[in-house]
Amino acid sequence: MQVNFNGQLMAEEVPYLPHGNRGLYVGDAVFESLRVMGGKAVFWEDHYLRLMSSMRMLRMEIPMAFTMEFLAEEIKILLEANGLLAQTCRVRLTVFRKAGGRYMPNTNEIDYLLEASALENAFFTLEDSSYEVELFKDYYVNNDLLSTLKTNNKALHVVAGVFAQENGYANCLLINGNKHVVEAINANLFLVKGDTVVTPPLSDGALNGIIRQKLMEVIGKMEGKTLEERSISPFELQKSDELFLTNAIQGILPVTKYRKKQYQSSLASELIGKLNTMARLSVMEG
Repeated sequence: MQVNFNGQLMAEEVPYLPHGNRGLYVGDAVFESLRVMGGKAVFWEDHYLRLMSSMRMLRMEIPMAFTMEFLAEEIKILLEANGLLAQTCRVRLTVFRKAGGRYMPNTNEIDYLLEASALENAFFTLEDSSYEVELFKDYYVNNDLLSTLKTNNKALHVVAGVFAQENGYANCLLINGNKHVVEAINANLFLVKGDTVVTPPLSDGALNGIIRQKLMEVIGKMEGKTLEERSISPFELQKSDELFLTNAIQGILPVTKYRKKQYQSSLASELIGKLNTMARLSVMEG
């Protein structure tokens, strides 16, 4: 497989990152995980705008050529080089400040890296296997704006992932310093109780997820459903009817079990078709 580093295609095994790469050195990087269908990224405009916003917040210099059209073409070139243009793929776009400096960078200019791999399913699907989660309480998510960005500073999420592996869980739910449930390791969280659907607010430290945004739009328009963006207490988890997680690659992940509580997946099943419709339209219009 080949990767795209600053517009140059090269084999994965070729060393292309300098030892002083700031993404490696101090986690000075942001990224987007994209689901790409037929060479076009799903919800590409939303991902692009989030990337630009994240770069501005981290005071990275955005090149004049770094347009939606330029990056979309770079993705297409990478997929074509790897024989993946006709397939549904996962693409990761990572942007990091150029090497140099320690905590204080020598420059705000950036490098970028594109990587791609094939996905098994063409569209978002719901897994019908067991998906058990547990609270991870060793470390907390900061409830600030930096936590809402997709940065390379993911030590908390990595340690939570190791905890999940060691204890046989599919995922972990993360909490902030106020003991509010914020998100999962790799996904946003939705809780369903009766006709009310709740998702944690960004002010609690939740990632500003693209699929989260899209489903909030859909749920907010559903007859008989009330959408609330508010803090979630761990005590609410076992009292809820349904929990599901969302991210850009897998779409919707229904939680089947948390401690002694077993969950249904009625709303998740209803939403997956709507999400696929939105995804197809975004690709057609892109």
